[in-house]
Amino acid sequence: MEIIGKVVQLGTLTEGSSPRGPWKKQELIIETLEQYPKKVCLMCWNDRVNEANGFFVGQTIKAQISIESREFNGKWYTDVRAIRLDVDQPTAQPVAQQPMQQPLPPMNEEYFASDNGDDLPF
Repeated sequence: MEIIGKVVQLGTLTEGSSPRGPWKKQELIIETLEQYPKKVCLMCWNDRVNEANGFFVGQTIKAQISIESREFNGKWYTDVRAIRLDVDQPTAQPVAQQPMQQPLPPMNEEYFASDNGDDLPF
């Protein structure tokens, strides 16, 4: 999935160690660009932490995300994990060009004059 939003806040860095080795995580809060904006907390793990630290508040980013829920003691917890983070480069929307209109020829009274007495040009 993909989400685009403006960076609102960068959370505190949490580091630890597990049997698989050291780890670090950091929250990155963004606000979506919808009609009714929503704030979303992205969890950045390990290498994504370095990427998240490169953004600044107000910058528009695009994130590839993975959403996962898990149950613990009868309660459900949902994580929105950032898989890839990029600065959003808005695609330039080409402005629809109006076709050039040819100027009308000058009005020629001879064009409207008829030989048969009516006022039709044909």
